[in-house]
Amino acid sequence: MAFGFVFPGQGSQSVGMLAALAPADEAPIRDTFVEASTVLGYDLWQLIAQGPAERLNSTECTQPAMLAASVATWRLWRSRGGPEPEVVCGHSLGEFSAVVVAGALDFSTAIDLVRFRGRAMQEAVPAGSGAMAAILGLEDNEVIEACREAAEGGGVVEAVNFNSPGQVVIAGARARVEQAMEAAKRRGAKRAVALPVSVPAHSSLMSSAAQRLGERLAAVHFRTPRIRFVSAADVSAHSDPADLRQLLVRQLASPVRWTQTVRSLAAGGIGTLIECGPGKVLSALNRRIERGLTSLALEDAGSLQAALTAVQA
Repeated sequence: MAFGFVFPGQGSQSVGMLAALAPADEAPIRDTFVEASTVLGYDLWQLIAQGPAERLNSTECTQPAMLAASVATWRLWRSRGGPEPEVVCGHSLGEFSAVVVAGALDFSTAIDLVRFRGRAMQEAVPAGSGAMAAILGLEDNEVIEACREAAEGGGVVEAVNFNSPGQVVIAGARARVEQAMEAAKRRGAKRAVALPVSVPAHSSLMSSAAQRLGERLAAVHFRTPRIRFVSAADVSAHSDPADLRQLLVRQLASPVRWTQTVRSLAAGGIGTLIECGPGKVLSALNRRIERGLTSLALEDAGSLQAALTAVQA
């Protein structure tokens, strides 16, 4: 059965990630982090292995760490005889991992880009003024209406991550996010949970960051991907290098349409999705989106071997 790889974004990081997957001195892990550290000018492996968590969780450090961890996992998969998937896609930051794995962007170039992306996102809004929250148990349109109600007096709050049925993340100015959370509860939301981030990712408040990233990307060389790449920003496949460049700019201030993307992949014949990177956030979402889909995660040595066996059977 056809299978695809999905790559997680910011929020799946943790100190010690990859420790259960393979030894640090195994070539795909070691070489990937040496390459990333050379670009960054600091020991990225030491940061993810030892912390501190506060630094790892800063957007500027999280984004290179997640990209390196996902690419290292991919390279380990290939070194163990894992075949290439029919399609790749990523959640938010994970789209950079997907584009690298698809062969459209050099890893070292991508590391520098996501460090810049994280810095631009942090600088786009004053510290503490932005917020994100997860709304659970409401239809998508009800969350959108709650945001519209909260924004009537001015300010920004928007639905930005359509993660699974009944789970939508909102983002914007802190006060408006808090008002939208209350509006969602009035509409019957089971829970409205503030997320421990201050960068309102994928909202229109990221427009200045997207513009800065676009200026940086203008000089970056992209290739035609050898693996089909589908974006969660527009639920479409992209192969033209110019389109990929524009997509990575646009997605920074556009919603992540994960539910639609997973359903589209399943409808197109993908029977298994394998999460390539730390954690299993996407695998849990995928199971809620499409119950007939096999969802696997490469989180440790055992699950890596199980996934290899599943696709080679």
